[in-house]
Amino acid sequence: MSRRHVIVSGRVQGVWFRDSMRREAERLGLSGWVRNLPDGNLEAAFEGPPDAVEKLTEWCHHGPPGARVASVTPRDEPPEGQTGFRILR
Repeated sequence: MSRRHVIVSGRVQGVWFRDSMRREAERLGLSGWVRNLPDGNLEAAFEGPPDAVEKLTEWCHHGPPGARVASVTPRDEPPEGQTGFRILR
């Protein structure tokens, strides 16, 4: 198991990034959460098989149609044993 925390910056709010990320995470079999930040960035943490974590990290570099990702800042963390993928408000 692997876990990654990411901050995604650019045009990432108002483009269905959170819901698209939830669907992509579920497709990859990952657990975790995603939320918008007050500064306009997006924050997420997800865990599961290392190859799936890598795939979702790569997905973050482009996101859904309409997103314009400027940067992705990843940080590996110890897995927490989360289940499901939530959109936090």
